[in-house]
Amino acid sequence: MTKGLIWATGEDLARNRGKVISLYRQILRSLNSPKLELNLAARLAKKAEARTIFMLGSEERSLHNIEDLIDAAEYSLSLLKQGKIPKHIQ
Repeated sequence: MTKGLIWATGEDLARNRGKVISLYRQILRSLNSPKLELNLAARLAKKAEARTIFMLGSEERSLHNIEDLIDAAEYSLSLLKQGKIPKHIQ
């Protein structure tokens, strides 16, 4: 991911596209887990928050910020798989 020095190039963004889409889908699926004791309205609200976070993150062009967003998504996914709700979408 180091084609650009500070700002992401089109190639950098294309390289991460598959990973980001995969994380997005996994997070949305994990919010449906029966391990999370959420009612339907709470699940829909959490999914809306996740969509908003990814939508705002899609506009990011700084390489370091993109790496941080991917790390945060992977960490959040690991917590969701454990049946915990991450603090930033809690």
